[in-house]
Amino acid sequence: MTGMGGPSGTGDAATVSQFHHALATQGALIVVLCAVVFVGWNQLRSMQYRRAVQRGESFPPSAPVRDPEPATRRFLRTAFGLFWLFDGLLQLQSGMPAGLPGSVIEPSASGSPGWVHSIVDFASTIWSDHPTTAAASAVWIQVGIGFLLLVAPRGWWSRGAGAASAGWGLVVWVFAEAFGGIFAPGLTILFGAPGAVVFYVVAGVLVALPDSVWSGPRMGRLILGATGALLLCAAALQAWPGRGFWQGTSAGRPGTLAAMVGQMAQTSQPHPLSSLISSFASFDRAHGWGVNLVAVVAIAAVGTVFVLASGPGRRVLFPTLVAFGVLCVADWVLIEDFGFWGGTGTDPNSMLPLLAIAIAGYLGVTRPAPEPTPASVTTEGAPASVDRDAPAEPATPGSIEAPAPTERERELVGTGSAASDTPTPGAPAPPVSPPGPPAARSWWERIDSRYAARVAAALAGIIIIVVGAAPMAAAAVDRSADPSITEATNGPPSVVDSPAPGFTLTDVHDRPVSLAGLRGHTVVLTFLDPVCTTDCPVIAQELRITNSMLGSAAADVRFVAVVANPVYRSVQDMVDFDRQEGLDGQANWTYLTGSAADLASVWDAYGVDVETAPAGGMVQHADIVFVIDARGHLRRVINADPGDADASSRSSFSGLLTSQVLQVLHS
Repeated sequence: MTGMGGPSGTGDAATVSQFHHALATQGALIVVLCAVVFVGWNQLRSMQYRRAVQRGESFPPSAPVRDPEPATRRFLRTAFGLFWLFDGLLQLQSGMPAGLPGSVIEPSASGSPGWVHSIVDFASTIWSDHPTTAAASAVWIQVGIGFLLLVAPRGWWSRGAGAASAGWGLVVWVFAEAFGGIFAPGLTILFGAPGAVVFYVVAGVLVALPDSVWSGPRMGRLILGATGALLLCAAALQAWPGRGFWQGTSAGRPGTLAAMVGQMAQTSQPHPLSSLISSFASFDRAHGWGVNLVAVVAIAAVGTVFVLASGPGRRVLFPTLVAFGVLCVADWVLIEDFGFWGGTGTDPNSMLPLLAIAIAGYLGVTRPAPEPTPASVTTEGAPASVDRDAPAEPATPGSIEAPAPTERERELVGTGSAASDTPTPGAPAPPVSPPGPPAARSWWERIDSRYAARVAAALAGIIIIVVGAAPMAAAAVDRSADPSITEATNGPPSVVDSPAPGFTLTDVHDRPVSLAGLRGHTVVLTFLDPVCTTDCPVIAQELRITNSMLGSAAADVRFVAVVANPVYRSVQDMVDFDRQEGLDGQANWTYLTGSAADLASVWDAYGVDVETAPAGGMVQHADIVFVIDARGHLRRVINADPGDADASSRSSFSGLLTSQVLQVLHS
């Protein structure tokens, strides 16, 4: 079960602080956008109210009589809305930004084929490169989906919420759960296969279906039948010999189930729970064959009844569902350890969502929506009683009344001229014009207050999802890593403002170059050893990437490196280094050297310690980058230690340096 047993506090204080800052920023944006929407919403309702008053109509109209939402659909929408909200709250754990790739995403693909690893590595890279952005986005996406499922009104609003749940669930199931481990060995439903989120996908698809599919028990039988087939397959896998489930111990070591339960008992959790789980692990070690026999028989029996739900299984369906609930809760507590204690668990694991699907199937069989009658079929072929949360049309008058006489007609009647009270004998009655059609009313004017409130709440849910999804989408296409990775390792840049120590040294063309001669340009200054094979080449590449990131602003920037080796400091050494790192073609790059005394003077002025290793050639020196503004003032001091020197850390440092250079340029 991925995410269980890993360190719950993964991540340094800087990353956690940035994560909380991202959450607060996005939360503030959500509040502002929702406030704007609700103010506009209220203004529109007020305008429609004034129009209704002018026409002498009531506003808002009385709520139309609606058929109740099918019980199965309402249960799925509510249950999985709450699941998504709970999962979003679990994403608030401080260990999520830095800990999720190593403790959840990558372990989920353990033992899977190479192509599964490739898919999971893609997701892991996105999260690793943008930890705070991805973690904050996941919180808001899941909270937004849960909220939308709970509040969206009937019709395409609610069906859209189901589609959003299915879509995001599919993303999580594929990229974060590695298809729920179905391609890995040791697959068992007791540990969470086929992945908790696959049931979120199923529930989302069912909610997205039109209400007409819930007429009659057919859909309920289909849900129970599919659940039963899954359980029968799970029972077969659980009973398969050689997978370690029949043995409590093997060669003096715990069997497969006992080992997993024992691992769960070691996670951080209240002592009574860890004691209960440890006791079950001991019981399984002593009675492994019996425990597995009970599990296989129970799972197979429940699956059989569910498959036969439309026939003889109908009579024992309810007690079977109760027994299945007991089995799911027992597995959830004793084996899955609630799915979220300790580590970086992101959901309550699979047993509760699976039980919710089974309950939905039971409701579909025992409490189906009524079948539509021929007289209630709409032009779309759906029952007219379906989807009654849509705005009510104004009632059509049952009879036509003569229009009120005009002022001119009343005058004529009063004078006895054209309109006499006494009709002429034998003359035909004057024609009466039927009333014109009632004034057309917009859909907004036809909805009642309750429906309007739920539409407004649904818009708020959509705002939450979009505010979360937009940064995640941007991170997925951004090849540079977030600067927070470098800051987490090296600390944030130091902001200073003091005159930079001057110097005059020689470039690769044997020409003198002074810091004073670079006035009018922002200078990025560092110290590199031309024969170094570890950190210095990495820093050189980071500077080259920074130059590319600056774009047109690079024309106002000069990258300067000073030799940090008292022995290997010749022009040829610098030329070879520039050619090796691809810097010889960068117009705004300058590598400087000088006598040992001149170099030592510059090192001392900038506080860069350079020590010669005992072997003689290699040296040790501080990895620092300085940013000097166009006036010759030192503005930023940045720790440039490349750390692991992987692609993420290189692009992360380049992104951080780029942002600092741009700030100095525009200050």
